[in-house]
Amino acid sequence: MNKSRRKHSAAFKAEVALAAIKERETLSELSARYGVHPTVISTWKNEFLKRSEEIFSKQGPRSEADFEKERRELFAKIGELEMQRDWLKKKSKQLGLE
Repeated sequence: MNKSRRKHSAAFKAEVALAAIKERETLSELSARYGVHPTVISTWKNEFLKRSEEIFSKQGPRSEADFEKERRELFAKIGELEMQRDWLKKKSKQLGLE
């Protein structure tokens, strides 16, 4: 018998994760109550706790554009540092410090 995967809404996952965080019921009890495997509940709980910091941050979640901007800036910095390194190597050879 082929059982298809169920997709749960974000609200449902949050509700289950909060119930798991409260620890008023065991994972087995929550599993029976919500019809979700205990391992899945643990995963949702851990994800909820890990990402809860984003709620209170002033920036909020970062967009793809933010990541791309930071990536470009970092590559530019890498290029700058490589040029400095090469210049320092050249000067150290000229001064006989190598």
